[in-house]
Formats: sequence, structure tokens, C-alpha cells
Amino acid sequence: QVQLVESGGGLVQAGDSLRLSCAASGRTLNNYAMGWFRQAPGKEREFVAAISRSSSSTDYADSVKGRYTISKDIAKNTLYLQMNSLKPEDTAVYYCAAVFATSYSVYVHAANYDLWGRGTQVTVSP
Repeated sequence: QVQLVESGGGLVQAGDSLRLSCAASGRTLNNYAMGWFRQAPGKEREFVAAISRSSSSTDYADSVKGRYTISKDIAKNTLYLQMNSLKPEDTAVYYCAAVFATSYSVYVHAANYDLWGRGTQVTVSP
């Protein structure tokens, strides 16, 4: 069973950058499609970014496209989310998710994933 642990969150100012990490243990990420989701207070969890098992395909929410980059380092068994030009509306708890994949699709719905980390808080001040 894969266990996921997020890190890298914090308090930053608008315009700053952060890189979130999601370290996986128990299995190699070679066979897993993965994604990042976020949940702001009082709002539902929303899709942020996704990457296929081979890292050949990625997808992003319109709100982060051009600012965020998802990547996967198999050697380190870690998923990353590089976040640039952060805005106050990016404030949320960010979660990484994984699902064993037999295809090279990306998955943008939370229901597609069966493995979740506990989240890391990102707060962006104006």
C-alpha cells in the first residue's frame, strides 16, 4: 500500500513561489497516476493538477494553468507541485492523491483516486 505525505506548505505573500512535495512510501510511483487537489475553508475539494503514470501527460485547472507545474521524480518516489505567482485565492489545504493506473490517462476527479495524503496548508497573504 502506498502512503503519501505532503510537505512544503507555508505562509507567503502574493507573487511568491512555493514547491509542494508528496513523498510516497510502500510502492514505486512508476505505476501510479497522481494528482493535486485543494480545499479552501467552506469550499469543496477541487482539482488542481494531474499527471499520468508515465509523466507523459499532465492537466491543470484553468485557475492555475501557466502558474503551476506538476512533476514526478521516480528516483525520489516523490510528486511535486511548483507554484508560482501565488494569489490569495490559492490559499487552501493542498492534498496529493494517487491511483494505480494501467493506462496513461490523467485523472481530474477526486473520485478517481483511492490514496490520499493528509494535506499541507498554503496561505497567501495579499
